[in-house]
Amino acid sequence: MSGLSDAAVRHLRDTVDRPDASPRYEVLELLGRGGMGAVYRAHDRTLQRDVALKVLALPADTGPLASRLAREAQVLARLEHPGIVAVHDAGTLDDGRPYYVMRLVRGRSLGDYRRGVGVGELLRLFLRLCDAVAFAHARGVIHRDLKPSNVMVGEYGEVLVLDWGVAKVMAGDFPGESGDDAPPRAVAERAGAASGDVTQDGTVVGTPGFMAPEQATGGSRDADARADVFGLGAILRDLLAVEGGGARCVVAPLGAIVARATAPAPADRYPDVDALSADVRRWLDGERVAAHREGMVERAVRVYRRNRPIILLLVAYAVVRVTILLWRGV
Repeated sequence: MSGLSDAAVRHLRDTVDRPDASPRYEVLELLGRGGMGAVYRAHDRTLQRDVALKVLALPADTGPLASRLAREAQVLARLEHPGIVAVHDAGTLDDGRPYYVMRLVRGRSLGDYRRGVGVGELLRLFLRLCDAVAFAHARGVIHRDLKPSNVMVGEYGEVLVLDWGVAKVMAGDFPGESGDDAPPRAVAERAGAASGDVTQDGTVVGTPGFMAPEQATGGSRDADARADVFGLGAILRDLLAVEGGGARCVVAPLGAIVARATAPAPADRYPDVDALSADVRRWLDGERVAAHREGMVERAVRVYRRNRPIILLLVAYAVVRVTILLWRGV
């Protein structure tokens, strides 16, 4: 007797795990699955619109993860910002699994969107991403897993930060929270093993290549806003890469911004997201970048580029004046 193929196993698993969220919501299709939950496209029969429904992907007896999913919905509900997906509803299924309903985002991940897009447009998208993260920090929430696949660019160019499942809420901001909200490592490893996702719910929180060194060494409990600064810097580094694994001709100031944001020691990074975004805006506006010590030639080139129309006009005027004087001299 031959075994089932991987595709058949996945289909059976999706069929068994498929939630029955009726009578209000009709589950239509699986959109994605992570270490903690699965996200489905569903139809809201009451309001006659499609939504995204996230439900615990593991059995209902995994209490810590069930609490985390419910907590994620609470975190998102308090972050009312155009760059953060809005939560519409939350509850518990008949099988005991918690779920919440949010806006259905149509678009592409930032990692896919960046291909073929100019540096200027990418940096403006990056600034909108920074605005959303800075807003969360102002509300006492640290994302801790910022990466291109967790950022969506919508149909109309809106930038949305997704997947707040491992977010850290600063102590005192939630009743009963101590700031260390990670479930036991055993539960985390079961969640990660079930999905194959590199992001795990445990002492080590984040994604290799994008999480700050203090997270990678198990210091997630002590991670502060500078951990997200590191994640944003890693995203900026990724945005400046081109297809095929190469790199754009990145000018020194942008390289310096990335280097400071992703410094190994938190004290050497930008102190907050606003400082990082301010340096990016300076580069876009042709001003001196705080993270980069420019030479005389670089400064001259920067001033010329920023004031090129005026400089060219003055040069043209000088040429005309000299020509007239020479003509009269003749």
